[in-house]
Amino acid sequence: MPLAVFDLDGTITRHDTLVPYVAGFIARQPWRLLRLPCVLPALLRFAVQRDRGYLKASLIHWTLGNVLRGDLEAWTARYVPRLLARGVFRQALAQIEAHHKAGDTLVLMSASVDLYVPAIGRALGFTETVCTGVHWNGDRLQGQLTTPNRRGEEKVHCLEALRSHFAGLSVVAYGNSGSDLPHLKRADQGFLVNGSAGARRRAEDLGVRCVNWR
Repeated sequence: MPLAVFDLDGTITRHDTLVPYVAGFIARQPWRLLRLPCVLPALLRFAVQRDRGYLKASLIHWTLGNVLRGDLEAWTARYVPRLLARGVFRQALAQIEAHHKAGDTLVLMSASVDLYVPAIGRALGFTETVCTGVHWNGDRLQGQLTTPNRRGEEKVHCLEALRSHFAGLSVVAYGNSGSDLPHLKRADQGFLVNGSAGARRRAEDLGVRCVNWR
């Protein structure tokens, strides 16, 4: 009974989840669009330094900053069922269900944030969720990250922590991008899902299997 570790965006879901989450909430409070230009410095920094964590924190801070916890929880309760109804790969759900039936331990490990990733994990029956944390000031969201951005080499650290926590279990891991390859190659079985041509070539060199899900 292995440990089955799934990425979220592009592996289970068909697209990024953070931007639609933010956009959906802004549609309920359109005045927040006026704050979008404040994200521009972080976007320029990303263009030079590729700092995804800083860009993510800036987007959340300027668009969702100061929102009450209850309001975001209510939005999450609407967003997650819609996402799972229309925005996921059928074969991803089938693979999750196969691991469930086999009695495997499922972990959702995502660079997306804890505003909604744990709710997705619960809805899909995952045992544990590892994702990027965001900062609150009491019941008001601030948006700065409270953990490293769970991407690339950071997922390697998370995977090693999971190995220690679930000692003795072999690891099957699923991811969709080149940034997932560092931890996929360290799994006992790693699968690149719907990878780009370049990522697929790298995966083959690393012994990571390539699959296509629809």
